[in-house]
Amino acid sequence: MAQAGNNTKIIMKRSVGEWLLSPLSGVYGLLTDVRNWLYDNDLLATQQPNVQSVSVGNLTVGGTGKTPMVEFLIKRSLTAGEFRAGALATLSRGYGRKTTGFRVATASDTADTIGDEPLQLYRKFTSSVRVCVGERRVEAVKSLLERHPETKRVLLDDAFQHRPLAPHVSILLMDYNRPFYEDLPFPGGRLRERRKGARRADVLVVTKCPLTLSLTEQTQIANRIRPYTRPETPLFFAGLAYDAPVSFATGQSVTNLRAVVLVSGLANATPLEQYVRQHYHLVRHDRFADHHPYTRPTLEKLVNDLPADTALLTTEKDWVKLDALLMPAERATWPLYYLPVAMQFLAGQEQAFLAVMDGEWLKNR
Repeated sequence: MAQAGNNTKIIMKRSVGEWLLSPLSGVYGLLTDVRNWLYDNDLLATQQPNVQSVSVGNLTVGGTGKTPMVEFLIKRSLTAGEFRAGALATLSRGYGRKTTGFRVATASDTADTIGDEPLQLYRKFTSSVRVCVGERRVEAVKSLLERHPETKRVLLDDAFQHRPLAPHVSILLMDYNRPFYEDLPFPGGRLRERRKGARRADVLVVTKCPLTLSLTEQTQIANRIRPYTRPETPLFFAGLAYDAPVSFATGQSVTNLRAVVLVSGLANATPLEQYVRQHYHLVRHDRFADHHPYTRPTLEKLVNDLPADTALLTTEKDWVKLDALLMPAERATWPLYYLPVAMQFLAGQEQAFLAVMDGEWLKNR
């Protein structure tokens, strides 16, 4: 009963906060409306790249599964045999990096130089995909093509609001747990622009769904989304599929983890925590802010605070930053593991999604 009472108080505080901030949300929404109107009416310049481009983005501040979607598109392109090494590239602004300008990832880069998510992509696909960062996307694509004219397709991570660049295909993601149709623009809510911005999407994917989501609920969600999209916009549902934990030391999957301390730096770690709680004995969850810049003292404290016979389990995004802080002997002996995650479309939807994407890619070659 006490827990229920606390939850009620939290909800009430949020509601009051949203009500107090709603006038500012209206002002922010109006400003984004004006900005979008200027681009839509060609009063501010937009450019479409001279290479096939696919944007993956959202309306909401925080994680909606953009990186798993980018990885899905990479794997699809590579599996289909469409590209030789170097012909496929990714581009993001490199959130959290301490550098500026255009960069192509190399073996010497870190999360400080290119950002944690680009580093994650580089470490997974280094031999097959060129990973790039650049806050000015139009200039970044031009620089990429000048240096690497063999590039045939660019996957643009988190570019939905980057209006100077007009992608050939725009994929909009919506977190099942945080639907944009129930949200407000910043600061009263988490929207980067008003809900009607969804009309720019060519494809919409509801992410982080329960993999058992019923057709009835899918229809209900679709009906709530449809007032904000174009009538012809394809709509799909996907969840996250976690694989077996991988050892920092060996890079190999393991099946013997039981008790774990979960460490995460995510915008919304609740789905991850729920999964870990269901499959392991979760001792505690140390939550950090999204894109948290881990330090050596933080890592040492995390390891020193581990109870006996307990492993530290983290995400791929956090792994690339924590691993960089380790000495070789520590990596070999400390009980550190990360949990791979991938986009998984709900039953019967992956092939339909790929058919839509194949059609868009062919149309824009």
